[in-house]
Amino acid sequence: MKVAAGRADEYEDLLALLLMHKSSDEAESYAREVALACFGDDHLWQDMGLPDRETLSEIFRVHFNSLFLRNSFNMKWKKFLYKQFCDMLDVKTCRAPSCSVCRDYDNCFGPEIQG
Repeated sequence: MKVAAGRADEYEDLLALLLMHKSSDEAESYAREVALACFGDDHLWQDMGLPDRETLSEIFRVHFNSLFLRNSFNMKWKKFLYKQFCDMLDVKTCRAPSCSVCRDYDNCFGPEIQG
């Protein structure tokens, strides 16, 4: 997967967000993989080639523990990362770039966006 032209800054910002919350020596490698996978069209765990969402959650628990703990409403990870990113920029309406085309759109947007 490659970062689309004109979105390199977005990749760097996502990478910086992840690295601000690193909690292991291997976190930088995972941060690069996660940031790049955010440009995919499926759920983040699928875009990373993982077997399930629980495996991705375990990566966050081990390598980005403060983000893992902050996701107390169990929001989908890609959406959660973009919400964190938008909160830092004080943007009120924010969603991951591929949410509008996702077949699970209705399952993702619920009470967690009020948290």
